[in-house]
Amino acid sequence: MKKVVLIEPKSPERHVFSRWKLPRLGLVVLGTQLKRAGYDVKVFVEEVAPVDFEALFSADLVGVSTITSTAPRAYEFARAARRAGIPVVMGGPHVTFLPDEALECCDYVLRGEADDTIVDFVNRLGSGESLADFPALSHCVDGRIVHNPARATCPDVNALPAPDLTLIHGYDLSRKGTHVVPVQTSRGCPFNCRFCSVTKMFGRAYRFRSTENVMAELRTLRGRCVFFYDDNFTADRARAKELLRAIIRERLGLEWSAQVRCDAAADPELLDLMTKAGCFYVYIGFESVSPAVLKCYEKRQSVEEMERATREFARRGIRIHGMFVFGADQDTTETVRETVRFARKHRLASAQFVTLVPLPGTPVFDELQRAGRLLTRDWSLYDGHHVVFRPQKMSTLELQLETLRAFGAFYSLSSALRRLVRLDWFTLAVKLWGRHSARQYRKRMKGFVEVTRQWARQTGREVELRARRTADDIKIAVARFDLDGLRRRRQRL
Repeated sequence: MKKVVLIEPKSPERHVFSRWKLPRLGLVVLGTQLKRAGYDVKVFVEEVAPVDFEALFSADLVGVSTITSTAPRAYEFARAARRAGIPVVMGGPHVTFLPDEALECCDYVLRGEADDTIVDFVNRLGSGESLADFPALSHCVDGRIVHNPARATCPDVNALPAPDLTLIHGYDLSRKGTHVVPVQTSRGCPFNCRFCSVTKMFGRAYRFRSTENVMAELRTLRGRCVFFYDDNFTADRARAKELLRAIIRERLGLEWSAQVRCDAAADPELLDLMTKAGCFYVYIGFESVSPAVLKCYEKRQSVEEMERATREFARRGIRIHGMFVFGADQDTTETVRETVRFARKHRLASAQFVTLVPLPGTPVFDELQRAGRLLTRDWSLYDGHHVVFRPQKMSTLELQLETLRAFGAFYSLSSALRRLVRLDWFTLAVKLWGRHSARQYRKRMKGFVEVTRQWARQTGREVELRARRTADDIKIAVARFDLDGLRRRRQRL
């Protein structure tokens, strides 16, 4: 067993990273370790370049990583390789929580993190050694599915190699469109949002690489634009400050962005260090401006903290990409619209509005499944763009339409023109790109909107929805009438 092909399937819909084609790093780290162990490794990330099927069908082992929305395509690759007589192993969050489903298409599932076990696994597979005691492995034995006991998460992230991005087919950092380099400095999250599978996959223990370990990688990226792939870059503020001081001290000339929480704005020293170290964009999960919704999500943040974050980052010239999730049991059309008004009022540089995704492995998925509120198991629709469950205080159609309207309202022409007046060319480009994407999004979603309309009828909410729409139309007509009257009075004066 010499040739190993690793595949990361593409997402069915465009997403926030589509423009920059950022590969996830988990598969690349595994490939780097296998390469160091002497294997001939090829990594295919479909968001970057298509899979070379000649390489796929000449492999001795195929590995496929998948999140929930890419699962159908991942299973297609797995079945194709399996039919060709090539052993297939799968990993990633989706199959970690649904290994039985995955084993219908592949031979092995490595649940959870496999960083410090992947080489041993491939070695055993190639030599024919027993896998009976291999940790966190799901496979079939004599026609029966066996789930070997789980193991602790990778204990020492410092022992992991820096990902060799040259393994990714078609990924050329010198080419336009691949100028943002992904770097991960930590794993895990100390928080436990109910819709997020990160803590179930990577644990709540926040594990981070040493400052020197990270700096060794960053020195090779001097003058580049970097995205820190950490789920929460500032979860440990003391560690973040130490790393930022090292970046400043060595004058690496980096421009970078990262995912953070609102609580980072409570530390002025941290914000100042982020600015000096080259931070120009942060991605913040605001989720909602409804306290009831935030409590439902167990977000552990307040609207006041959200407002402070928008002020403090803006004061330092750091742009904010706000992330919002619609569809909690406490959500109504009004809470959704109020959340959009928040995003517009605080002039976020960019924003994404998604519907709640009940990901396998999360409390939200378990609850909706028990209540019979999941409307489909077509995993390709579990991408945040499609409503896949029955909301509590809205119909499926209402939730779908409100999410579509949110994009149109935020990426309006007027918001783009305000950036033009300020000569903020970067954000102007983001707004115009967002406006174009919102239009394309609405076109692509037309067919699915009709599906949600049928679901709304089935739940008996269509009459109520029609009544609300009529009331909204009346309000709009009255507002227009008043405006016309005001114009006529001004003309007479």
